[in-house]
Amino acid sequence: MNRVMKVLRSKETRDYFMSTHFWGPVANWAIPIAAISDIRRDPKFISGKMTFALCLYSAMFMRFAIKVQPRNMLLFACHFVNEGAQITQGCRFINHHYFSKKE
Repeated sequence: MNRVMKVLRSKETRDYFMSTHFWGPVANWAIPIAAISDIRRDPKFISGKMTFALCLYSAMFMRFAIKVQPRNMLLFACHFVNEGAQITQGCRFINHHYFSKKE
């Protein structure tokens, strides 16, 4: 326990938690959380263009998170989850607008 407290009080830990390397990905988590929470909503509300744009956005930033030095795995995880959520929403959009029978 003493060792954990020592790490938490270190300058490196404080610098990490006070950097954009941490707070940027934390703020970005709102996007996949919103997409995941919308999975139960009616698919008629899904914007196909926005879903496609968010898929591209997350794919590009997953690559960026790996290439930036030091690697930002928190940012990568955020965009990985968002990519999955947006692909799910995209499949729901396509299924609703193109494959379901219109009444």
